[in-house]
Amino acid sequence: MIIKKLKRIIKENKRLHKSNLLYLKELDWANVYHDSIRGQKWLTNMSLNIGRWAGNYAFFYVLNRVLLDYKPKKILEFGLGESTKFVSAFLENYLLESKHVVIEQDEAWFESFKNRFSLSANSKVIICPIEKRVINNYEANFYKGLNQQLDQKFDLYIVDGPFGSNRYSRYDIVEIIEKCSNEDEFIIIFDDYNRVGEQDTVNELVNVLKRKGIDFHKGIYQGVKSVCVIGTSKYRFITSL
Repeated sequence: MIIKKLKRIIKENKRLHKSNLLYLKELDWANVYHDSIRGQKWLTNMSLNIGRWAGNYAFFYVLNRVLLDYKPKKILEFGLGESTKFVSAFLENYLLESKHVVIEQDEAWFESFKNRFSLSANSKVIICPIEKRVINNYEANFYKGLNQQLDQKFDLYIVDGPFGSNRYSRYDIVEIIEKCSNEDEFIIIFDDYNRVGEQDTVNELVNVLKRKGIDFHKGIYQGVKSVCVIGTSKYRFITSL
């Protein structure tokens, strides 16, 4: 009994140590993020709710650097929320010629969002409700009719929707990248990489890129949640932002 109790205590201590370490990393990312947006009044003056369902500080730091440094012309975002506000503010103040398409699953959420925030004229929201499909014997959430809504390629993909699945979560991005060639250059920012379902999908993305002969670079930014970033050769430095 004593040995079992000691094992439980050791296991719990390890869990708490890991949790505390992640929170310390998150605090560090918060400082790094706030330093990175100095001088960008459109961000410092904007109300932004970071964390919980929205991206964490690591996510918003990476997004800020990508938008600021690489100036993407065509942005596709899965999931309407705080990052949508963030990108839209860039379009209003910095990326004046860029276009931004947002795929959202919930019409009611979009209506509520519009009552609180005015998107840039260069941001477009498309409603695609969730449908269930089976990937590798696991049921996962997909955006219904997504392929019919997209008639172009993008140089930045922000993956934070639809609602996560236990396995092969947010798999729509894999089917999109299947249509790319080694002549295409793009960045993928994949939120919630700390979860198994998102890791499944990133692994599939890596397999697709390798099979298609697309040179890529992959990096992980870890706080309370993890963010995976994949970039083609043009964006090789996204792993060391």
